[in-house]
Amino acid sequence: MSNHVYQTLILGGGFTGLFTALHLSHQHYPRSVILIDKEERFCFKPLLYEYFSGEMDAQQVRPRFEELLKGSGVIFVKDAVSSIDLVNKQIKLASGTCYDYSNLVLSLGSVTGYFGVEGAQEYALPFRTGEDAIAVDRQLRDRLQQATQIENPKERRKLLTVAVIGAGPAGVEMASTLADLLPHWYEAMGGNAQEIRVVLLHQGQEILEGDVNQRLRNTARKALQRRTVAVELFLGAQVTAIRPDILEYKRYEQSEILEASTVVWTTGTNTNPVIKTLPIPDEHRDQRGRLKVTSTLQLPNFPEVFAGGDCTVDMSASTAPGYQYQQLKLPEQQINSQPLPPTAQVAYQQGATIARNLKAMTLGDHLVPNHVNLRGTLLKLGLEESAANLGDRFQITGEIGHLIRQSTYLQLLPTPIHNLKVTTKWLTEEVFIRYSQSIKTADAIKWVGGAVITAVVARKLLKILTDDDRVIRN
Repeated sequence: MSNHVYQTLILGGGFTGLFTALHLSHQHYPRSVILIDKEERFCFKPLLYEYFSGEMDAQQVRPRFEELLKGSGVIFVKDAVSSIDLVNKQIKLASGTCYDYSNLVLSLGSVTGYFGVEGAQEYALPFRTGEDAIAVDRQLRDRLQQATQIENPKERRKLLTVAVIGAGPAGVEMASTLADLLPHWYEAMGGNAQEIRVVLLHQGQEILEGDVNQRLRNTARKALQRRTVAVELFLGAQVTAIRPDILEYKRYEQSEILEASTVVWTTGTNTNPVIKTLPIPDEHRDQRGRLKVTSTLQLPNFPEVFAGGDCTVDMSASTAPGYQYQQLKLPEQQINSQPLPPTAQVAYQQGATIARNLKAMTLGDHLVPNHVNLRGTLLKLGLEESAANLGDRFQITGEIGHLIRQSTYLQLLPTPIHNLKVTTKWLTEEVFIRYSQSIKTADAIKWVGGAVITAVVARKLLKILTDDDRVIRN
């Protein structure tokens, strides 16, 4: 099957792909748009921990693409991309269907990288998708239930030990969430909550090393220790093999073994295999095989193709001290040397730029360079606790940090209707009920949506700034 050539295909429904589609719809883009993704649901990855812990539900974190795109004019196709022919402008899907395109958007994301660690793919659990969250939940509950029926302390300890691999932001958020959540689950089953053991292993010598969240390192370290059960941190620990109930690693030149029935893998990613097959020369890829894009988010040799998200490396911005990014005034096709971080807020803004440039291309207008504004970093540090680093000026932690993180991400939820539904539900549960003593319901009703959250956070923040030491000024 071959479709009309005057259409735009978007491959991948992550932040870049979905928001490109939605922006094109809002801009009344004159060409047909088809969004293709192998999953039926969008996954709002920054809130995946809330979905896993039950703080938010599937409708909030994993809405269906068909619901999000309803009334937009964007066609959704649930299928996997098997090949891309950039020369003949055609893509082929796993089902055998082929589509021609006039413009293409590559937003296929990345895949879990196991880096040759023996047994990692077979025995470790990744945590990147809604299905991953369900699998981790199922295994942990099963192991906890088994532990309640075993009297042998050594066997029970193995079942109650969870190893999290990688102390980047994903590992820190996972470990801190588990260290609050698992004791609660186990206690509800009749077990001793203090028997739960969460171990965070990292090959480097520091958590959050080389990451945009590194300013929150000390805050995160302290938070890991004050969870319901303290997280054990093994730095300089290189995982060498994972077997059933056993994790092997090297630390201080010594080979060691950790008995753990559950291993959660959060370290590193690999370039999507489909991206690796594209006829793109090495000079237009980084060392990991990701695609280098121009300042206008196009492929240098294929200007009809735009790309963003984790499958690309955006070289159109520079890095200043403290991970503050400043947009440079670049020629349209210039490629620089330092990439933007692969975060949701970057991908979200890339989607807006790609949509704007696709519309400009159809009208014969000038394309604009990608402008990324990083407003700060947000890190989940346990149930109902987060840290917010706002513009590198001050940090806010604890429950108010949680409010800021939740409200910030809720503002990014796709489509106004979905945003309104989720925001209303969150306000009811998180604000009206828990903070009814300090928030006027009339004000909340008046400003339903983003304005309400801003007002709530501002009011709560003002109180914290005046009488709480959880705000750390830099």
